[in-house]
Amino acid sequence: MFKSALIKLYSIASKPSRRLLIDAIVLGITGALGAQLFVFLLKASEGLLLLGLADYRPPGLPDEGGVLIEFIGPHGLWLIPLVTTFGGLLSGILVYSLAPESEGHGTDTVVRAYHRTLGFIRSRVAPIKMVASAITIGSGGAAGREGPTALIGAGFGSIYSSIFKRPFEERRLLILIGMAAGLSAVFRSPIGSALFAIEVLYRDMEFESDALLYVMLGSVIAFIINGLFVGWEPLFRIPIDIGVHGVTDYLWFTVLGILCGLVAAVVPVIFYGFRDIFKSIHIPNHFKPAIGGLGIGLLALTVPQVLGGGYGWIQEAIDGSLTLELLFILLLAKIVAFSLTIGSGGSGGVFAPTLFVGAMLGGVMAKLFHQPSAAFVLIGMTAVFAGAARVPIATMMMVTEMTGGYKLLAPAALAVMISFLLQGALSKRLKYKSLYEAQVASRAESPAHHLEHVQTALRLINEKKINLPATINHIDLHAILTSGISVDLPDNKQMIIGTLKADSPWNKKLFNAGKFKNEIELVAVLRNRHILIPNDHTELTEGDQLLLITSEEAIEFLNKHISPLGPYVSFPFK
Repeated sequence: MFKSALIKLYSIASKPSRRLLIDAIVLGITGALGAQLFVFLLKASEGLLLLGLADYRPPGLPDEGGVLIEFIGPHGLWLIPLVTTFGGLLSGILVYSLAPESEGHGTDTVVRAYHRTLGFIRSRVAPIKMVASAITIGSGGAAGREGPTALIGAGFGSIYSSIFKRPFEERRLLILIGMAAGLSAVFRSPIGSALFAIEVLYRDMEFESDALLYVMLGSVIAFIINGLFVGWEPLFRIPIDIGVHGVTDYLWFTVLGILCGLVAAVVPVIFYGFRDIFKSIHIPNHFKPAIGGLGIGLLALTVPQVLGGGYGWIQEAIDGSLTLELLFILLLAKIVAFSLTIGSGGSGGVFAPTLFVGAMLGGVMAKLFHQPSAAFVLIGMTAVFAGAARVPIATMMMVTEMTGGYKLLAPAALAVMISFLLQGALSKRLKYKSLYEAQVASRAESPAHHLEHVQTALRLINEKKINLPATINHIDLHAILTSGISVDLPDNKQMIIGTLKADSPWNKKLFNAGKFKNEIELVAVLRNRHILIPNDHTELTEGDQLLLITSEEAIEFLNKHISPLGPYVSFPFK
């Protein structure tokens, strides 16, 4: 009945733009309902595992029905390692047996789907992610809700696309709408979540601006629907008189921005360093989250504040209730804790833990220099995540909406930009540049936009802005191929065509750009006069003609694997 009603609406909304408005409304509603279901499962899991078995309850946010009181049962903390290990084991078996792509922090899966899998996310991923994340976080795993809700919402968008047989371009857009809707509902942040969905795709200051209208609509709809269940107040409570009271405050926030940039550069390195260590352990992946769970459980014997997302402790830091010593310990311990939980393959997000780290850093600085805690905690949590995740604009809006701290937008912008720029400069020399490994630097690096690159190249050729051999009269893609030249593209990229050599190690195997993985993209494969759009499972074979986007530095590497096309080659499109 629901499906038939939607089909009838589609017949009315014949234009794609009108149809997408309906899509945004539908996905906004499903995103909100999905988020509510996830939060219900999360609370049930925490009540059964962390509270029910370990007899421990961290402080919770009053606006979520919690109380800012830590509860430790008569057994003390000694049962926590057993519960976190058990939760990791359950989550690992569930994920790696049914949907391995749902492991980790979730948002990366959505980003990768947008860039590399044409927006496809298997239908089983969303429900598996929902249950596995509820178990991981509910048993005390140091992870947040952002990754799960992003993947759950995007998964609904992909399922929706499959039901109505939507083209790839719309499928990519629909998973962004679904992601924004889920985030908006769970964080009560409609504007910030919409910006996050279009900004998190890239490491540099780029956005999928064409998607903003639809993503914003879905996000706002989700916020409204979610408000019917929980209200529309911000998650965190802040002092009424919060704000900036003089020029000196901006100097302090400048220093805080610098510190946040340093921490933001280190966090991805530690996080993925733990991930690499777990990858090197030669046991089935199913059991690695249990090892991570044991690690965080043992850590929690000393600092139980690292368990879960930690929003209650962030509120305590805003209130100035934590000591300088504890703030500093938690700043370091939380990085280790969420690296153990998620780096081992546990299911959960990195947003809340990174906000936690930034909050503790801001609290440390406030205590050291006798400044008001609330402003420094809020700006610290904003600036650290903005730098570490490379999402400055979205983070400013998300944290502002989550706290209601609109008076701090200007100083937050100052600290965020300092952190973002410093983190970017420092991370150039580091192996891991962002918390989201699937991000690409810019639209020019995204396989989702390679067709645009080819069209740009052809337009430049047709407008005679690129010099071609004088023998070429009719300028089309066939002429480019037979000429043996490369075509310049934006951002110092080139489009080249070549035939796979028989002695190439790629023959009968997957394409692998090795150390040039960020500089070479395989756009299309021509095989027996058929064009194949490659994916993660496409094996190449001798004689395949490859259309590639590459940097100049990688040309010599490619010449070892492909040979230029000769005049006998005919590419079957004009």
